[in-house]
Amino acid sequence: MAPGSSIFKEVLESHLMSSDYETGKAKYESKTSSTVMKSCIGLNGNNGLSSKNGVYDLLECPVCKNLMYPPIHQCPNGHTLCSNCKIEVHNLCPTCHHDLENIRCLALEKVAESLELPCRYQSLGCHDIFPYYTKLKHEQNCRLRPFSCPYAGSECSVMGDIPSLVSHLKDDHKVDMHNGCTFNHRYVKANPHEVENATWMLTVFNSFGRHFCLHFEAFQLGTAPVYMAFLRFMGDDNDAKKFSYSLEVGANGRKLIWQGIPRSIRDSHRKVRDSQDGLIIPRNLAIYFSGGDGKELKLRITGRIWKED
Repeated sequence: MAPGSSIFKEVLESHLMSSDYETGKAKYESKTSSTVMKSCIGLNGNNGLSSKNGVYDLLECPVCKNLMYPPIHQCPNGHTLCSNCKIEVHNLCPTCHHDLENIRCLALEKVAESLELPCRYQSLGCHDIFPYYTKLKHEQNCRLRPFSCPYAGSECSVMGDIPSLVSHLKDDHKVDMHNGCTFNHRYVKANPHEVENATWMLTVFNSFGRHFCLHFEAFQLGTAPVYMAFLRFMGDDNDAKKFSYSLEVGANGRKLIWQGIPRSIRDSHRKVRDSQDGLIIPRNLAIYFSGGDGKELKLRITGRIWKED
């Protein structure tokens, strides 16, 4: 062996080890930096995250694919899922089919406490960042969250902003569109004695640059068959309170008058109806308004919308 070859070999190996260490360190720092950046500004997908790897994969329930919140459950083999899905899978781990028992994944719950995430509606304009455990509460009331389709005649799952929903109602549900703040509508039914839970009419009005939905339907209020008309505002509740409306129905020298505040479409059609927040017409009175012979329902409902000062 040549003199000094052992020393050269040791120096070379030391240099290679040092290079590997620096390369690994750089990769780790780059990965860490990327993870931190994604946790702060990412948005896309169901939970407002651009990254679906690392800790976010761990926090995603394997069944419903939503982010998990305490209590986070795990099986004896360490597979996790959310509390809602624990009931759905009948207490069996969906990954290994082991009994879930009542084991909490406290370590993962603790990790979640350290995270800050963007609102899932960041792409719609909400740029706030929230601690993991307050993010869900914010999203349930975020002023920029999309609206549900207000059409009550079918189980429509379409969601969107107001302009897109107006187009959807017109093009897909063939809803009548009107401009103005007054209305005069006539509702006709061949056999008024057949009163079942049924939505008869939805009309959309463009008033004061905003959109309103006029509902008219028949349903059973307890054991009494009734007809009901009410107005919903296509926007948030705070804006709905800036408006008022009145409805009037009558004939033969008698009338019923209702005045109220339109309910936001954030409240479901059923919620508004069941709260009886509108003009309610008992069937016997509706038949009287229609002429009294009971052969045909002919109701004319007039009304107006105005903006409060």
